[in-house]
Amino acid sequence: MAKLLLGMIALVLVAEVLGPVSIPLPVGAVVLLPLLWALLLGAGWGALSPRLPAALGLPHALQARASHLLQFALMLFVAKLSLMVGTSVPRVIESGTGLIFQEFGHFLGTMVFGLPVALLLGIKREAIGATFSVGREPSLAIIAERFGMHSPEGRGVLAEYLTGTVFGAVFIAVLASVLTALDVFDPIALAMGAGVGSGSMMAAAAGAVAAQHPPEVARDIAAFAAASNIITTTVGTYFTLFISLPATIFAYRVLEPLLGRGRKAHRALEPDVASEDEDLEAPDFEEGKDIGPWGIVACWAGCALMAILANALNYEGSFDGLTALAALATVGVAALATLIARLLPVRLPVVLWCSLFGILATYPAMPWSATIASLTERLNFMALSTPILAFAGLSLAKDIPAFRRLGWRIVLVSLCANAGTFLGATIIAQFFEHRPL
Repeated sequence: MAKLLLGMIALVLVAEVLGPVSIPLPVGAVVLLPLLWALLLGAGWGALSPRLPAALGLPHALQARASHLLQFALMLFVAKLSLMVGTSVPRVIESGTGLIFQEFGHFLGTMVFGLPVALLLGIKREAIGATFSVGREPSLAIIAERFGMHSPEGRGVLAEYLTGTVFGAVFIAVLASVLTALDVFDPIALAMGAGVGSGSMMAAAAGAVAAQHPPEVARDIAAFAAASNIITTTVGTYFTLFISLPATIFAYRVLEPLLGRGRKAHRALEPDVASEDEDLEAPDFEEGKDIGPWGIVACWAGCALMAILANALNYEGSFDGLTALAALATVGVAALATLIARLLPVRLPVVLWCSLFGILATYPAMPWSATIASLTERLNFMALSTPILAFAGLSLAKDIPAFRRLGWRIVLVSLCANAGTFLGATIIAQFFEHRPL
């Protein structure tokens, strides 16, 4: 545990010192943020661990624990975004129709952008699992129950999961940065598109969009990305189960004879091998969950400390007592949400409680909202994103053996699906923002 926290701190320090890097384009610039350096450095450390001395290596058990610590680091980010959403509730309500309908882009964009590519590449039923969603944990559960993980659909969703885990944050950040630089979409539409239902991908995409806009616009970007992500997370499982998956199955039956007929089937994971290769099993989400209360507190303390430092280094903040209080308030929201979620008999996701308490703390109608908002705005939301991606990077190496078994075709399809959920929601949100393309 101590090694992971020290590793996260070291990665964040290096990433924040490297700072944002701007790559000029003919129409603007792509901004590579510190969170990407933290992700890549963490992944590199994990991949090189077998060749390092035991004291410097990261065994599989620690990598699994890093993936669990990521969830607690993510709670701080959600708490911060929720504190920002509270102050922007009137603005969010004005765009309520856009927020509702852009979710269809999130849930159907994966199929629209990914399925035709899969069929043209000769991928058969794996295409259903790879393109009906962004392939996070709930999607694995849905496919496992409906088809089984060793079915073609199961191999497809596992490929999407692994591709998103290894490349998702980097890919979506670069895509969001390029689209922002093109100045084709309204930044609020891009913010809604960033709420894809994955915390790390949302953080990467929202940060890439916000980095190219002034602070006052960046606050709205963060608020709308958070609001969109909350909706995607809360209704995502039901929408995916009852709408996205049936729609993708139907589209496959219609399009496969047109686009896939006569094409040689290219299976990314051969069934006779995949069923015997334990590297290709669905992830065990119970691994690394033996983290007690003090471990959670230590994780939050390390993330908060790094956020305060990053705030001063790259986000024009101050390294002072008020910024420390802002970080402490953010930790307080996450801690209260965790406590309530564990004490109440009603089982609701901690993220929902975290979002609710953060919004109530800064909702304009509350008497304390102005004070809390004034305090917490001293801490830039992007300062909390780098620890998340550091933990994500530290957890990636355990998935590399399975990732090596994926064919390039299924990887390309998975990336198209990830692009589809972002682009689909952005296009719909753009329409409801009444801004011409």
